[in-house]
Amino acid sequence: MKEYFKRCLLAFGFSIVSLLSVAQEITPKEFTVTGKVKNGVKGEKIILSRSGANGSSVKLDSTQLSGDGSFTVKGTEKERGSFFLINVADRQKVVLLVEGGENFNVIADGVAKDSKGKNGKAEVTGSKNMEYYAKIDQLMQGFAAKVTVWNEEYAAAEEKKDTKKIQEIQQSFAAADKERLEVIKKLLPEMGTSLVALFTANNFLSPEDDLEILKKLAEDYSQVQPTPVLAKSFIGQVKRMAGLAVGEQAPDFTLNDPQGNKIALSSLRGKFVLIDFWASWCGPCRMENPNVVRMYDKFKDKGFSIYGVSLDDNEKAWKTAIERDNLKWNHGSELKKWNSGVAQAYGVNAIPATFLLDKDGKIIAKNLRGPALETKLTELLGAQ
Repeated sequence: MKEYFKRCLLAFGFSIVSLLSVAQEITPKEFTVTGKVKNGVKGEKIILSRSGANGSSVKLDSTQLSGDGSFTVKGTEKERGSFFLINVADRQKVVLLVEGGENFNVIADGVAKDSKGKNGKAEVTGSKNMEYYAKIDQLMQGFAAKVTVWNEEYAAAEEKKDTKKIQEIQQSFAAADKERLEVIKKLLPEMGTSLVALFTANNFLSPEDDLEILKKLAEDYSQVQPTPVLAKSFIGQVKRMAGLAVGEQAPDFTLNDPQGNKIALSSLRGKFVLIDFWASWCGPCRMENPNVVRMYDKFKDKGFSIYGVSLDDNEKAWKTAIERDNLKWNHGSELKKWNSGVAQAYGVNAIPATFLLDKDGKIIAKNLRGPALETKLTELLGAQ
């Protein structure tokens, strides 16, 4: 469905964080995958790999299909929860959520697309994780099918300038999206402290709307000993989110500006400060910049300042965007894109993102843009 207000999002999907070391108290556990490929040919290759950070994968085992399409591969899980893939002859990939010790059974079509153009199907049994993953996957496929129809209807209605139909489609989408999330939230408590619960929380819950659910889940994971590696990452993320609620002290940071000077957030104390997370490559950010410029010009002489934190990784593009958009305030960047430590400390996973601080550095509002930002600044600093 066409969206008029988009944000630049961190790649959708479960964030797999690469850690320097794995807690020694976690005991590695083997797991076995047996299966059958309906449209397989004897001798075709089956590969088991472990998913890593940034879409990478590590091959763990491989075998060839037998005459009846059956296969067996084995692996070892060392972190009490990781994502694996079964690659069927480079035609079909099957996701496995593994905690260690499982005996999975896979029944796969062995095709990328069936005769009707739908993705090949695969049924995985042998764990609670895969049982709930299948439920979530079925729910999402049903929702995706509806969105496909709505997209077609929306395009036709837009061409005819049928505003009534467009509104009906938008309302239908919103209702279905809300219903989908309600189903997911009801399933989450049943998942307990399993890997699929982490997958679900990271993909479908938001800090803005579901912080209390995320905090409860993080607390539950903290009681699990030894704590799974991915759960440790999740607990840390939730702590950062919870620590950035309105009324909390904003974490201090120091970044290099475009000229190489170090600028500390705390150096702006005594003013109301807007921390603006943006990037030269983010279209919605660049579209919002004229409004931010207008706010800066309107309130800069009344005790208002801005600290722009760029998620660029190209220094020239960053500097050029600042000049072209006439952004005359303080700027800083680690030039690490989504690996920015400041962005992670503030729990930023989509831009533009803003945090408005009072004169003492406490957060008083988040994600204010357009008229909402002007209204708040007028309330704080008065009309010019």
